[in-house]
Amino acid sequence: MPLPPAPSRKAARISPEAFEVKASRKTVTSQQAAEADSPTPAEWLAEPVTAASAPAPVAAKPVRSRRRAAAPAAEVVQAETVAVGTPVVVLDQPAQAAAEPQAAAETGTQATPATPAAKPARKTPARKKVAAVSQVVASSAQPLPVEAAAAVAVADTGAATAPTAEAVASAASPAAASTELPATEARQSARKAKAAIKPRSHQGRAASCLFVLDTNVLMHDPVSLFRFEEHDIYLPMIVLEELDGHKKGMTEVARNARQVSRSLDQLAAKSGGDIAQGLPLAAIGHKEATGLLLFQTEPLDVTLPALPQGKADNQILGVVKALTERYPERGVVLVSKDINMRVKARALGLQAEDYENDKALADDELLYPGWLALPADFWTHQSKKVESWTQGPHTFYRISGPMAEQMNLNQFVYFEAPGEPALYARVTEVRGKTAVLRTLKDYSHLKNAVWGVSSRNREQNFALNLLMDPEIDFVTLAGTAGTGKTLMALAAGLSQVLDERRYTEIIMTRATVSVGEDIGFLPGTEEEKMGPWMGALDDNLEFLAKGEGGNAGEWGRAATNELIRSRIKIKSLNFMRGRTFMNKYVIIDEAQNLTPKQMKTLITRAGPGTKIICMGNLAQIDTPYLTEGSSGLTYAVDRFKGWPHGGHITLARGERSRLADYASDVL
Repeated sequence: MPLPPAPSRKAARISPEAFEVKASRKTVTSQQAAEADSPTPAEWLAEPVTAASAPAPVAAKPVRSRRRAAAPAAEVVQAETVAVGTPVVVLDQPAQAAAEPQAAAETGTQATPATPAAKPARKTPARKKVAAVSQVVASSAQPLPVEAAAAVAVADTGAATAPTAEAVASAASPAAASTELPATEARQSARKAKAAIKPRSHQGRAASCLFVLDTNVLMHDPVSLFRFEEHDIYLPMIVLEELDGHKKGMTEVARNARQVSRSLDQLAAKSGGDIAQGLPLAAIGHKEATGLLLFQTEPLDVTLPALPQGKADNQILGVVKALTERYPERGVVLVSKDINMRVKARALGLQAEDYENDKALADDELLYPGWLALPADFWTHQSKKVESWTQGPHTFYRISGPMAEQMNLNQFVYFEAPGEPALYARVTEVRGKTAVLRTLKDYSHLKNAVWGVSSRNREQNFALNLLMDPEIDFVTLAGTAGTGKTLMALAAGLSQVLDERRYTEIIMTRATVSVGEDIGFLPGTEEEKMGPWMGALDDNLEFLAKGEGGNAGEWGRAATNELIRSRIKIKSLNFMRGRTFMNKYVIIDEAQNLTPKQMKTLITRAGPGTKIICMGNLAQIDTPYLTEGSSGLTYAVDRFKGWPHGGHITLARGERSRLADYASDVL
């Protein structure tokens, strides 16, 4: 419905005793808070806001008013000036329609309906604008003369949320004291005004949590201090004592403890040593950490039932309980890698969580497999959009559509359907919604066998294509026992070292983590000490030498073994730091037992012309505190996904024997 004309400054002549109050517009920062506090249209229309009683309005002079179409949402139409005693009337559509001809007759103007074509309706902004209407304190209790029927008309256009005043100031005079305002609207307006002026930083600080870190978290990940984003970190004094006790030695734990101590010293130096107020974590370059680092600077007397106080873990639990009682409005959470400590914390009613920032994946089932099965109707949807050409022994296909957006570089795709030719290809280019596929070399045929080894299933064929490609510098192979990881890696290495002379030698290493109890020190040189750990190498070399020697006799097989042994070097992980491998073929076996930091140390040893192959079975992790999600192998697969010179394949089917294949499934 069209809105009534608002009185202008000329039409409504107010006496000198009255003051003019110009309504100001403010922006409510939280749209959700405004919608939650505002009443429904029915309640709002049922409770009109009226000012103090005033004499009947006198007929005013003709007024020219601009009309505009109603906005999609409810909108406040306010007069230029609002005097004390002016009635504030809430009109719905029927009442407005009835009042419009009467107002036109009194003012002497002809009401012309405003059509939507006169001015397009404004779109409701993302942040509501509500008008703050305040009344002026009058010095006299007598009613003030009003020469025009000045009213603030609020049009109900059918919007879901009605406009509400952001702040309503009650008048101190007797005339203003008789103002009839609903109590609920006054409280809602006050709450919204308070929320509008509250700083956003205070709201964000109140929502942040306080994490108490256990010592094992810092020794597991020395940069864990900067992994909690906007939240604050609290370190009990006993944690610093334990870090000091573990800083000596050459182990990985000792190195992490020393790195944490250096980080704490840098934070204290940057902030001037004001530890009592908290140290900003972003002071030394970690911009994502916007919280504070707090230390225990006073004794916290809290007794825990049935727990001896001399143990370090129990002292940390006492600190968490004291902080929970001191800051009930904040979420105090204990972060520990110790399962038993988390169990004790939950038994005491405290919040405890595991440190999971180092996990590349939350679930091992989400691991990138390296291959993708095309749907059965793939060619039907791509029949008019496929471009194909031949270059050398390979055929290329350019496809488009939603399926192309899901592909990664060097990912293998296959199409198998009954009655149709199969397709096995690798993604060589991805641009927006288009991708280029290149057919593979079939290593399942005996003429393409690698050092006498041919692929027995689809995944092995994918793996051999990666291992034999000189453009691929980093290959990761994951799979259960008996899938042929070590055999294919060795066969591809011997073929490229001895036949093609692409690399000078093969370097093989593995994590020396035993399955059971350690048998003690091993005699001999570095390579002799690594001999017992390389039983898999000996087994596969025996198979490869037997197949390559053929009918050469005993002397021929011995010469072949000697030649193979001369091109394979066995190295230990403990002496890898600082080395650089140039034109080497590096095999890292049992990579699932490596931490992400150890994996980074090994991969960064690669020099020009070096190829690295990481193999492992994520179901056989023997390193403490490592899981399928935090293993170095999982970390490498996730980080190298989509790199043009890297590839990954998850081998699904075992080919060792029917006994090993069945045991891998049922045991």
